[in-house]
Amino acid sequence: MDFQEAGRRVEELRKQISEYSRLYYEEDSPAIEDDEFDALTRELRRLEEEYPQLVTPDSYTQRVQGAASSLFAPVRHEVPLESLQDVFSYEELREFDRRVREAVEDPVYVVEPKIDGLSIALEYADGRFVRGATRGDGQVGEDVTHNLRTIRTIPRRLSRPIPRLIVRGEVYMPRESFAALVERQELAGERPFKNPRNAAAGSLRQKDAAVAKERNLDIFVFNLQLLEGEAVDSHAASLELMKELGFHIIPFYSVYSSMDEVIGEVERIGTLRNTLPFDIDGAVVKVNSFSHREQLGSTAKFPKWASAYKYPPEEKRTTLLGVEVNVGRTGVLTPTGIFEPVTLAGTTVGRATLHNEDFILEKGLAVGDTVVLRKAGDIIPEVVRVEAHLPGAAPYRMPHVCPSCGSEAVREEGEAALRCNNPECPAQRVRNLIHFASRDAMDIEGLGPAVVEQLVSAGLAGNAYDLYTLKKEEIAALERMGEKSAENLLAAIEKSKSADLFRVIFALGIRHVGQKAAKLLANRFGSMEAVLGASPEEISAIDGFGEIMAESVVRFFALPQSRHFVEQLRLAGVNMERQDRMEGEEGEEGPDARFAGMTFVLTGTLPTLKRDEASAIIERYGGKTSGSVSKKTSIVLAGEDAGSKLTKAQQLGIRVINEEEFREMVK
Repeated sequence: MDFQEAGRRVEELRKQISEYSRLYYEEDSPAIEDDEFDALTRELRRLEEEYPQLVTPDSYTQRVQGAASSLFAPVRHEVPLESLQDVFSYEELREFDRRVREAVEDPVYVVEPKIDGLSIALEYADGRFVRGATRGDGQVGEDVTHNLRTIRTIPRRLSRPIPRLIVRGEVYMPRESFAALVERQELAGERPFKNPRNAAAGSLRQKDAAVAKERNLDIFVFNLQLLEGEAVDSHAASLELMKELGFHIIPFYSVYSSMDEVIGEVERIGTLRNTLPFDIDGAVVKVNSFSHREQLGSTAKFPKWASAYKYPPEEKRTTLLGVEVNVGRTGVLTPTGIFEPVTLAGTTVGRATLHNEDFILEKGLAVGDTVVLRKAGDIIPEVVRVEAHLPGAAPYRMPHVCPSCGSEAVREEGEAALRCNNPECPAQRVRNLIHFASRDAMDIEGLGPAVVEQLVSAGLAGNAYDLYTLKKEEIAALERMGEKSAENLLAAIEKSKSADLFRVIFALGIRHVGQKAAKLLANRFGSMEAVLGASPEEISAIDGFGEIMAESVVRFFALPQSRHFVEQLRLAGVNMERQDRMEGEEGEEGPDARFAGMTFVLTGTLPTLKRDEASAIIERYGGKTSGSVSKKTSIVLAGEDAGSKLTKAQQLGIRVINEEEFREMVK
């Protein structure tokens, strides 16, 4: 490869690495596996070493990856949180040892597992926890103190009042907690996290600390960043000090004076990977002596006194014996490959997801193929590539009917998945019931996922309309319910019968139709009967209603099962008319577009109206609502404790009204 070709390849690599890095560090949504990413960075490093004139300050090889999100207050790290130099062979570890010995005499190393999580810094003053921040780009991170306080193993107060202390640790999600989270996400129709590392990062970056708390995060502390009032002279001594102060330190570590011993420990840790209750992706080798570390120093990106050995993913060859298609709780048809069983990452694997039709065609997968399997993130089995086809083999073709109910499976434009849209599909009953009862839909208090699971398992509810035939004694017999709970649940179900039309429409679970679109439908047609009788042209003509939403509504109500579902709800006594008018508000003959072209911002607590009620009225009269004040804001509807939005509105000279004035506007 000549210089020009190398330059083009370097630019291409930097663009790819930059995008993959952004998805990994900032979106917590990796697009490729770690080993694939590592291969790209190794190629970039090799080309830059061969052609040093191609090195630039913003190259991946020259800086710490990650960036602080604008959602959180920035924190400038007093001591930078450096990245580590990755190595992928024992020869590279020996080369690291040779470089260290050229600079210092008789180095001693500490070897410890590399926890796969999110790196953070914890700051203490006079023994009290005062702040915690993510690594970010190593210089500036995000203040996530509110979420870190939900982690039980982070001490709020140290065992003694150290004047100032900053430690570095890795927040992680235990494998058991990750499996439970993925199950909840799939049940709710959400896209699940790909691995525990991204689940931990996504949980720690929540604005609501309650979300982080329920995710059951944990932490291992592994580095002393700053210490005032006491002194230690080695890494091993610092670990023992942090343990003494009350920290949950790295689970195990060993001290060695020779590289042969270090490599032996790295191998041993590798054999433990699949037996640990948390993920590790390597082993870290650190110079123990702090004075030696000072002599060795750091590059712009890495400390010269540490190296991280990355374990390669285990791959095995096997045969694709068949394909099984199941419909998930969100209606998506998922193909699963059935393979000749192999042992992979410590467990026997005989099944692996084939994702979707595009994945199968891209790989050219056919029954009888010899394929290579691995575990993504050492957890989820996946097909890496096809090694050999049988003579005359043709790629597997997905069925276009639902394997659960026999309804047509539809692939919408821009999507890879085939989906069953039947609201009465048995495979989707749990997810559909959870959505039907949710706060934004029918708002049935007390009917959460656990109770829905019990009702379905007991055969008491197969569809939403079955909820309205439940009896007290049936509910009371369920685990952890009892008569009082049964009475409360029945009262909440009865109350839901009077829910406004937009809630009923949203509760049907029409693809692409959120609560706002459901309000537009309810406001335009006024009754479920009118919605059912609406033409595609009438639905498409609704202002603010997109083409995809309109097609989805037409497709949904064209199904006989959907019309049967609606009729059963009607017979159960569920309201089918729009009825959310405020006292004094005009009826259908009123000037419905009085707020057309106006944008409202709601802030503070209103005396009698809930925010969603006020928003519904604004939208019904043609207005829009926004979450932030700008020059485009028409009116700010303010209640008690309005805060910064009210201040900004006053600074911009935007009209501010209270609830009483708002009521006058809609009379």
